[in-house]
Amino acid sequence: MKGTTFKRCGCRDTTGRRLGQSCPQLRRAGGAWSRNHGNWHWQIEIPARADGTRRPLRQGPHPSQADAEAVLDRIRAALTVPDPTDTYATTKTGDLIETAVKTGAPIPTPDQIRRALHLDITPTELPTMATYLHSWLAGRKGIKQGTVRTYEAHIRLYLIPYLGHLRIDRLRPGHIDAMYDAIDERNTTIDTLRASPDPAKRDQVKGQRTVVPATMHRIRATLRKALNDAIRRHRLIDINPATMIELPRARAPKPTIWTDQRIKTWRDTGKTPSRVMIWTPEHTGRFLDHTHDAGDRLYALYHLVTFTGLRRGEACGLHWDDLDLDNRTLTVRWQLVQHGWATAIDTPKTADSEGAVALDAETVAVLRAHRTRQHRERLAAGENWTKSGLVFTTPTGNPLHPADVTDHFHHLAAQAGLPPIRLHDLRHGAATMGLAAGVQMKVISNRLRHSSPHFTAKYYGDVLPELSHAAAEATAAVVPRRRGPGEKTA
Repeated sequence: MKGTTFKRCGCRDTTGRRLGQSCPQLRRAGGAWSRNHGNWHWQIEIPARADGTRRPLRQGPHPSQADAEAVLDRIRAALTVPDPTDTYATTKTGDLIETAVKTGAPIPTPDQIRRALHLDITPTELPTMATYLHSWLAGRKGIKQGTVRTYEAHIRLYLIPYLGHLRIDRLRPGHIDAMYDAIDERNTTIDTLRASPDPAKRDQVKGQRTVVPATMHRIRATLRKALNDAIRRHRLIDINPATMIELPRARAPKPTIWTDQRIKTWRDTGKTPSRVMIWTPEHTGRFLDHTHDAGDRLYALYHLVTFTGLRRGEACGLHWDDLDLDNRTLTVRWQLVQHGWATAIDTPKTADSEGAVALDAETVAVLRAHRTRQHRERLAAGENWTKSGLVFTTPTGNPLHPADVTDHFHHLAAQAGLPPIRLHDLRHGAATMGLAAGVQMKVISNRLRHSSPHFTAKYYGDVLPELSHAAAEATAAVVPRRRGPGEKTA
């Protein structure tokens, strides 16, 4: 089964019969092949069919002997995969090679032969990206519903529209690069139309959002995970092209403090300096005073988030069993998650998010007062009260909807005349106020349940001007001077 290459031509003898390989012009004097006459072909005998019939294969013409030899080399490489004593494997390998030659398809690679023998499928039976991604998502077990929704959105909005038509083994890094180029072009179109003075053009992109770098990285992470499973679990491919893609670094927006000048600019232009804005301690105090004085029934929730840095879902999912007011401790064990508009109680996404949080004396007093208020609401609701065990509920004991909590927060902030922040930004405020008060970075990191103090320091270290000023004064104080403060040098 070594195979050979040869030349043949279309010349005919006097009777009109093709001479084929016997044409005297095919060889030069001395027996070497003619350079200018005939075309190159190859021939090889591959393993017999299942019924025992022989399978000699020939193919041509090819531009050169090297081209013909290259095809033979691919056939020889494919034939090295099956065990010669395994009749089924050698026959199936022969079937794959014969089908490829007769249909004009590429000769299967050794990896494709191994995969076909292992899975009992041929390369032409491999799924498209759309088919594979749908089945992969359906087979994901033991992951949180929020993660499933993220995967589904990435697959539906980006991966299938741009890559779904490709057979999984034909996906290349260039295809993925082209997807990101198309996303960038869409971002540019949205930004251009959004900035247009023509209201009709702005309406074309109303409600549409650009894809930020962080989301692009998450899309790649979804694709990379799916293709890794195609390699390790399903053995459909051997290389993950998503690992070869380079994306611009996704930089998280730095928290920015609302200074007087920034507030003035915001009032003049309506634009905020950053996606993550933080109130000063004075702003925070004004918000809490306004909410308390208004007798708002969710005052305790906003107070708790302000001083502990709980996430919205963690606050909404907090149970009375998670509180030990006598020992001034709160344990994060649950969160209220939102799937579309529906909500459900779930455990925190990561182990780092779980943990105990110390409470200050005022927060304990606020929570005790809230418990008394909830007891009155329970008596008023009577049989209509729902026993959810949650700390923060509707007047009838049902879980709060996280979106309603956010909307109500924005309403209260506007009533207090404060510049806008997100509810989640109260968590950032808790960190920066702790830093301003001189709390150690490690302690703040533990309270916020961050993965490491390094992340906390990197994210919050230069937010409040007071911190920068304190650092400057501390640095200057290290150097001893003979002259007193404010004295001029000679």
